Amino acid sequence: MILALLILIPAAGGLAGFFITQVFLRRTLLLAAAVAHTALTAFCWLYHPDSIMYGWLDLDAAGLLFMTVSSVLFLAASIYAIGYLKHEPKEQQDSDEGFFFTNTPENIFIGCLQIFLSTMTLVCLSQHFGMLWVAIEATTLASAPLIYFHRHHRSLEATWKYVLICSVGIGLALLGTLMLTVSASAIKNNLMLPELLENSALINSPWLKAAFLLFIVGYGTKMGLAPMHTWLPGAHSESPSLVSALLSGALLNCSFLGILRLHQVCVFAGESEFSGNLLVWFGLFSMAVAAFFIIAQKDFKRMLAYSSVEHMGILSLGVGLGGTAVFASMYHLINHSLTKGMLFLAAGNIIACYKTRNSSDVKGILKRIPATGLLWTAGLFAIAGFPPFGLFISEFTIFKTAFDQGHFFISAIYLALLSAIFAGMAYIMLNMSQGDNGTSKEKESALTIIPPAILGIATLVLGLYIPDFLLNVLNEISAIFGAL
Repeated sequence: MILALLILIPAAGGLAGFFITQVFLRRTLLLAAAVAHTALTAFCWLYHPDSIMYGWLDLDAAGLLFMTVSSVLFLAASIYAIGYLKHEPKEQQDSDEGFFFTNTPENIFIGCLQIFLSTMTLVCLSQHFGMLWVAIEATTLASAPLIYFHRHHRSLEATWKYVLICSVGIGLALLGTLMLTVSASAIKNNLMLPELLENSALINSPWLKAAFLLFIVGYGTKMGLAPMHTWLPGAHSESPSLVSALLSGALLNCSFLGILRLHQVCVFAGESEFSGNLLVWFGLFSMAVAAFFIIAQKDFKRMLAYSSVEHMGILSLGVGLGGTAVFASMYHLINHSLTKGMLFLAAGNIIACYKTRNSSDVKGILKRIPATGLLWTAGLFAIAGFPPFGLFISEFTIFKTAFDQGHFFISAIYLALLSAIFAGMAYIMLNMSQGDNGTSKEKESALTIIPPAILGIATLVLGLYIPDFLLNVLNEISAIFGAL
């Protein structure tokens, strides 16, 4: 029942959001759905809910972690949305008169936003690879209208690019799912994750390898791994900032979960070296591409988008290395989502104030909008992995694991890329924070400051202390890959 509510509450709220014309009511509905989803997710940490649909939907440790990150980030984005939408033009919001309306930007935005949460939840709960594919495809359909919210020609281009490229990737993932079926033809329920793990000795290795290769290319496209990442910079930069936060901090994780599920099967089937090596090299290549494009990037939202490509590469690298690096990768996922959410929400405040995404035109953030400037500057050091923020622990642990395993070349490349990316981001972000553009300090809304501030505080706390309940889940996930 709990699992069904996690999917149905935001889905029902999204459907209602399409029709409610009263601005206050539909925004309240958005916030209520976010709070309810977070509360139910917290309940799942205390009591393991029963599976539904004959085990097709169940909540394991990885699903619980990924769903929690999505839920927390969605709650922060929903609070931010209340303040963000107040500054949108009246034609975006429609009239308060009447009750039913179906075609205004804000109706579509709030409706799709909640359905987006529902589809991401479905990804996290799916224990059947066919259901997982449907859920990941559904996240594309739910999130595409969010990118087009401002109805500009650039946002239209970004939306079509997102839909087309990700659909090609999803198509390849479907082919990979079919190959997985062939590889496990000797198993009765050959797309159920628990059945595949229990009967891994019966899986045909060549077909499994082919399936994983298509998964990492297919789902890797949606995850933002290079060179399949080309949709990501445009979609992130043209979306409303709260949508960018969800795309980077939640959507990319969902696609990563699809790859992680099949990598788990490869580990049990004795093919961990094959899948692990692919993850390592795709991860390093993604970091290299991000480093190249971040340096001298003018659009600061595109810079943050390429930073997401980098961090998806780090996640892939950590899981590919195995051992302690898997723990670090899962921990990195949490902290990246929190930090990138904070940065994108802060970027939204900067754009609202300066009316531009060009970093050269933004100076003196610390003086003009000091609270946002503080978050922006702190976010730089958090996303770059400086202590005491959480990303320092995960990035250092991945480096140490690679070094301890004797991968000295990988360790050196990893450090060099991290250094180059920090230099590129620091040059842009510190120049934006410092200086004086001659404009007096402006008032900042609490609704657009508190959510990113809470996300920033969370990643700072996680850099100093990992709660026992979180530590147990991280250990449970990493234990699955202990054979690496």
